[in-house]
Amino acid sequence: MSKTFPPDLLLKVQSPRATRQLLTRAGLSLTSEPLRDASAVLVQASAGFGKTSLLAQWRLEQVARGAAVAWIADPGSLDPDRFAQTLILSVRVGAGRPRFGEALLKEAMTPTDCVTGWLAEVAQIALDLVLVLDEVDRMSPESQRLVVYLLRNQPPNLKILLAARNPCELGIEDLLSYGRVQRVSGRQLKFSIVETLELARKRPGLQIDDDGAARLHAICEGWPLGLQLLLTAIANGAMPGEGEVHELDGSVDVERLADDFLDRLFRQLSAADLRVLERIAIADPLHPDLCVLLSGAADANERLTRLANETPLISFSERGEWLRLHRLARERLCQCLDALPRTEREQLHGLAADWLSAHGLLEDAARHAWEANQYERALELAEQNLDDGTTLNGSHLLLHEWLERLPEQRLDRYPRLQLAAAWTLTLRGQHVAAIERVERLLARPGISEALRYECTLIMGGAAVYADQPDSFAALHDAVREVPAVENWQLVHENRSAWRQLLQGEPGQARLLMRQRSVGGRRLAYRDQWTFIIQALCNLWEGQVRQVEQQLPSALQRAERELGRRSEFASMLAALLAAALWERGQIADVAALLAHRMDVLERSAMPQAVVLAFCTAARMATAQGAEHRALELLATLDAVGQARKLPRLRLVSLVEQLRLHARRYRAETCRSLVAELDRLLADPALPSLEEAPLWRFGVELSANLARGLALIAAQDWRGAAAALESLVNEARRRRLGRLHIESQALHAYAMNRLGEPCADVLIKEAIDLAEALGLGRVFADAHPDLEAWVRELKGAAPVGPAVASKPETDRPPMVPNMAPNMTLTPKERSVLDLLERSLTNKEIALALQVGEETIKWHVKNLLAKLDASTRRQAVARARTLGLLATA
Repeated sequence: MSKTFPPDLLLKVQSPRATRQLLTRAGLSLTSEPLRDASAVLVQASAGFGKTSLLAQWRLEQVARGAAVAWIADPGSLDPDRFAQTLILSVRVGAGRPRFGEALLKEAMTPTDCVTGWLAEVAQIALDLVLVLDEVDRMSPESQRLVVYLLRNQPPNLKILLAARNPCELGIEDLLSYGRVQRVSGRQLKFSIVETLELARKRPGLQIDDDGAARLHAICEGWPLGLQLLLTAIANGAMPGEGEVHELDGSVDVERLADDFLDRLFRQLSAADLRVLERIAIADPLHPDLCVLLSGAADANERLTRLANETPLISFSERGEWLRLHRLARERLCQCLDALPRTEREQLHGLAADWLSAHGLLEDAARHAWEANQYERALELAEQNLDDGTTLNGSHLLLHEWLERLPEQRLDRYPRLQLAAAWTLTLRGQHVAAIERVERLLARPGISEALRYECTLIMGGAAVYADQPDSFAALHDAVREVPAVENWQLVHENRSAWRQLLQGEPGQARLLMRQRSVGGRRLAYRDQWTFIIQALCNLWEGQVRQVEQQLPSALQRAERELGRRSEFASMLAALLAAALWERGQIADVAALLAHRMDVLERSAMPQAVVLAFCTAARMATAQGAEHRALELLATLDAVGQARKLPRLRLVSLVEQLRLHARRYRAETCRSLVAELDRLLADPALPSLEEAPLWRFGVELSANLARGLALIAAQDWRGAAAALESLVNEARRRRLGRLHIESQALHAYAMNRLGEPCADVLIKEAIDLAEALGLGRVFADAHPDLEAWVRELKGAAPVGPAVASKPETDRPPMVPNMAPNMTLTPKERSVLDLLERSLTNKEIALALQVGEETIKWHVKNLLAKLDASTRRQAVARARTLGLLATA
């Protein structure tokens, strides 16, 4: 082996420079489980998934904790001899050990013997070493065997980080199964919605709102390279390859971005690949056997596996060997399929219907039978699917389009499909049409008790979505016996819990669901409502910590099985966002609500709509965007008018009044109270005798608004009297957050009056808020109230501080690195002062030691950093991460 290193090897051991746009992925940190205890980590994914960026993040993490990092990039051109040489050089450069491996270079050795000696010398050095190998898939088989030899014989002070594209089999399945090597897959490398929003905010020159960023995330399905390309296109003001400039006002031409994204992907495919994809695009998800049947290509599976490894067009689904096409790719391919003759398209759908029906997938089989012009067969399969109990799984939503195209006389032959249609209309807010369908079913002769009970459930659901709690209570109370049908008892328990909650008994509601086991292979319809009712019970009492613990897993499951923008996933997100806002997790709140508000306002239950818009408005207010908050509240009012939900209009007025009361705008608050009173006096609204549950709820909100208006007018005595009665009512109804907020505002009014009881009241409110985890209740109520609470606590604000606007013009602050084990503490101090261009005498004065001692330390630094001048030593230290860089 040569004693000197070829110049080209020096380039291979230089670590990449971390850019300002590098997104730190906390969930994939080496300090997270299970990567923390792994002796090696293999990052394996297709191109464009950010493997090298993650390695760069890990390098910074390891340097910050004091480890030396040896980096080898592009090892594909290295034969075994040169790879062994590069191992030695990488430690010399990365650890600042210019004499490392001298004995190995003096003797002629085989590559395996050299690697053995390298491992032995690493084990003897007094530092933690991290070896990074990028693009392992490009290495020759002989060099890959040396990498495996490293993995099987690494000493305790060595951690190995690898990156490879798919497919790359290293033969380390035993190490993976035993946990010695952890694998990070492409699925884990996909950006989450939170990371996408953060990436969009960090991109210089980019002006796009959270909804726009969330839509881009949906286009790319989290593919890192795709997101980078689209964000770059928007930041540059033009589509790649085009000269047209786009307006960057938050309304991005997403369709054109999506087309450009797909064009880039499809240009990589051969004609044979495209033909296979076009013929299988009708099915989703895809089974390998079904793909062979539809495409007529014997090698279809091999092609699809290769495409799944090389592109984001195809990915493996949660169902084992099943595959799924990227949503946008499938839409584009189906457009190409439309160019085929109609008979050929119907033949493909017929084949899919036969295969899916034979394998028990009746819902998908019915859809393909319909597209194959086999309407009777489609309806029979759909009703058979509903007879199997899937009416309560939400699958009936897929039948809505069919049922709209069928005459009523034909529907009469399929009562189960009529029930599905009624459920669909209920969940889409078309309450009158749903009840008409139910009444038509109830008028049929010989209707069974099970069918009659399901009709009652539909009418109860319509009452919930129409915000008619009293009608729901009457329907539920009228049920004397639940039919012995699978799942009906569980549904009845959900309804009973909801009934208790409306009555102001959240504890009783939770008790009804405490023994409920929610699980199974798929998220059932009844389970979705169990999660929602549990969360609403906790929010009713102000138990936001419970919501924070329980809902994230349920939301992830709903997004995976139903889709991120599904109605249930959006409602769960709204409830979780309300809880996380109280906990101060602002970034998560923005991600939860991004690109979902339109779904919520269109078809969510009123409680979820209110929570989503109030949370978004309060967040905008805290960020100093009052105009955005007023816009959101105006939208909430419009939604209330469009859906004929007066409670939404009342809440909009109350939140507007809260916003203006914060700035003591007395006249504006007075006019809003007058408008509120006019709305409550509308004869079209139910009276207290007709609808006590509904009326009592809105009157509580109105009383809070009146108290806030008196605070805005600085009528402290009137505010104290109004808020005192509200405190008692909220306590009686166990409305935890409203109780704490009203008591704190009452204490504030009493304090302004000079009453000695104010301190007792506010301290109790503070204790209650801390017990429940309500960190934003005082800040959202009134800024002066928050300042008073902060003064009483003598510390930081009760609610987590919210920056009014990110400081994008300030250079990013890089934390000081931890002392690296290659330097002594004194050498580290000398190096920090060298960076400031101090002389030896000045350094000696600063450290209170002799000048000769400093000269000795500087000499050691030059040797360790392989530098000939002080300036070179500082530059070298920055490269190694021993000094923080601006």
